[in-house]
Amino acid sequence: MSAERRPGGGLVIVSGGQTGADRAALDTAIACGVEHGGWCPAGRWSEDGAIAARYQLRETPLAAPAQRTRWNVRDSDATVVFEPPGELGRGTQLTIDHARALRRPLLVLPAADSVDRSARRLVDFVRRSQARVVNVAGPRASQDPSIRARVEAVLRQFLES
Repeated sequence: MSAERRPGGGLVIVSGGQTGADRAALDTAIACGVEHGGWCPAGRWSEDGAIAARYQLRETPLAAPAQRTRWNVRDSDATVVFEPPGELGRGTQLTIDHARALRRPLLVLPAADSVDRSARRLVDFVRRSQARVVNVAGPRASQDPSIRARVEAVLRQFLES
């Protein structure tokens, strides 16, 4: 998905559909009437079972989550990563690595930042990078049970600005 192929040029939130940060981003986009999409692994795999059909995700040829991660970075104008309070999980680190390797704009929001600060940083980042397709990534729910609430709060404030 690219900005050139979307009618109207509005914002699109993409993620891979995993529990936690990904699913929170998709649910917030849906609730706020923002277009959403992205790639998910073949079979729509996630840690809590198959990803629901209501999420407008396309399946990669491989079931490996790494392919989904790379393709979401590749097909986005910019990537925002929500850091967990502890160590980065493999998937979250992989997102950062792909963004750097593909030379895509990347914003990492530390867990210690307030919702207000994170939302302001995200607004500035999207404006500076002129991103229309924003990939949202971060830990799974099993790695950070509080991530869903944080992503929802930051994205809601960002989308209302």
